[in-house]
Amino acid sequence: MDPLDFLTDKQLLQYFRCSRTEMSCMEQPHTFLNQLRDHHFIPEKMYTKLIRCKSKEVREKGVYQVLDWVEAERPNSIKVFWNCVFRDHLLLQYPTLRLLRNRLLDGSFTFYEKLPEKVEKEEGEEDKKKKASAEGEDEEEKTSRKKRNQKKRSESVEEQPSTSTQSNSSQKRKVQRPTYSSPFSKNEKADIWTWPIYKTQLPVTCGDKEGMLNRDKLDKGKRCIVVQGRWFTPSGFQEFGGKKSSKNWKCSIRCRGTTLGKLIQEGHLTSPDFKRRKSAQAKRVLFLSNQSAGSITESEENDNDEEEEEEAEQEKEEVFKVTCGAINGMLHKDRFASGSRGKSIRTELRWMTPVEFLTGGSALEDPSWKKDIQWDGKPLSVLIESKILDIHPLLCKCKLCSSTAKDRHEQDNDDDCFICRSQGNLICCDECPRSFHQRCHLPNVDGAMMGDDCPWICTFCVLRDSQSWRYPKQNTYQEALTCRISDNLLECQYLLLCLYHADEDHIFVADPCIHVRSYTSMIKTPIWLDRVVEKLQQNLYQSVQHFVSDVLLIFTNCATFNRDNAEFRVMGERLKDLFEREFKSTFSIQLQHPTGSNSQ
Repeated sequence: MDPLDFLTDKQLLQYFRCSRTEMSCMEQPHTFLNQLRDHHFIPEKMYTKLIRCKSKEVREKGVYQVLDWVEAERPNSIKVFWNCVFRDHLLLQYPTLRLLRNRLLDGSFTFYEKLPEKVEKEEGEEDKKKKASAEGEDEEEKTSRKKRNQKKRSESVEEQPSTSTQSNSSQKRKVQRPTYSSPFSKNEKADIWTWPIYKTQLPVTCGDKEGMLNRDKLDKGKRCIVVQGRWFTPSGFQEFGGKKSSKNWKCSIRCRGTTLGKLIQEGHLTSPDFKRRKSAQAKRVLFLSNQSAGSITESEENDNDEEEEEEAEQEKEEVFKVTCGAINGMLHKDRFASGSRGKSIRTELRWMTPVEFLTGGSALEDPSWKKDIQWDGKPLSVLIESKILDIHPLLCKCKLCSSTAKDRHEQDNDDDCFICRSQGNLICCDECPRSFHQRCHLPNVDGAMMGDDCPWICTFCVLRDSQSWRYPKQNTYQEALTCRISDNLLECQYLLLCLYHADEDHIFVADPCIHVRSYTSMIKTPIWLDRVVEKLQQNLYQSVQHFVSDVLLIFTNCATFNRDNAEFRVMGERLKDLFEREFKSTFSIQLQHPTGSNSQ
């Protein structure tokens, strides 16, 4: 996101005034002047005269005059000017422009609101003095003769300068000029999230990826981090930055070395209350224990040496793959309380406490959850002894440790949407641990139709429970394609939900023509998942074959456009394999029939 979008014209004009001298001293400014000429920021006569100058001093004065002319004649186009000179080819050629742009990005330039008024006032006084001097020119000529005579007398009488002369020279008024360096001292931390320029956005990093976080979108639970035109949810940006294993974006996404979780905790950022909705009236909150929050803060501060950094990296990991016998699950650190409190382990079917997970997977007569639950080939006690997992006190009163049926029931579902992996107001399935935003689920859920006494079941569970009687026998691939779409909406919606969930980076969700250059020149029939959903909801598909053709066309377009980009091509191939595998399973198709032969 461009930092110029968050500055007013007055601030940009002020920054322009303070930067004219630096820009006028740039070496070989011909490309710079050509850019100004192309955007009508320099008169043609002035450009022709200046481009012929060979003297460096004359050229610098000429560039300064051009910038002075821009301020006087084009003040309303100052944002256009900065956009014009901050182009990539100019930034590569002129280090001065890179420095000026970086000052806006890191906030090291301090805006003095009174500076323009002071300059204008001083200029006004100078004009009055010039006017007065012009009117009294005759008087000055007369008095100048007297001064010359007095000077001669003083030179003849006084051999050394008098004390009054020395005092006058030492009492000259020093004009203090404003400096535009960083407002922080050398060892002081630059809390840029408090600067006016970052009032609506913040630069953030995750791994080796950089982006801009929109505060308002974060507060509303929307996709709030933009990277080169692509919008991500915090969890999506976390995976984009290679921190997928962390699972907690509050710890892996940072602003100037400070985690977003700490900024939210201190009130510098506002995020959704992370409540989840089972119905239109019943809401649930995200569980975060004080112990886990303390361990996160502790890991952020202990990074002085290499050993502490390794421990901090381990503590940042929020999800651990655990096993017990033949059962697999994912242990979530922020849900962990103890062996019997806090449903912290998620399996495919439900959330469990460590003791419940152990009971279902261990065949021992006297099992111990700390020893028998394995993580990375080691017992779970290793994480507890390393203080990565903190056991809550026996008298802890947090919601995780609550023994009431209501609080325990609120731990039965995910804290993130199963489709987009972001938090907010979620509806929770009564038969599986999945949660969804109302618009992420297919079909979309109308909150007015839900109530506290009415159970709600997601599409995944509905298809699973009805699979046996909907397809009592196996079909051929061709028979499945010829089915009417109106009789198989459930299957198509399930397949789309599988693709949305698997597309973690949201590559195939939105219209690629908006953000990808030259896409339409290579792809004649663009198609994307949101468009397929729209056509499905508008009853534009007559048969399953039409639906399948559009979905497979997404991956065909991906392979065509990304011939030289193996990363995105592999993403398309992976989702295509998933779709074909789920299609065969959903429609009970004979496995020996080749899917690829009917892909178009």
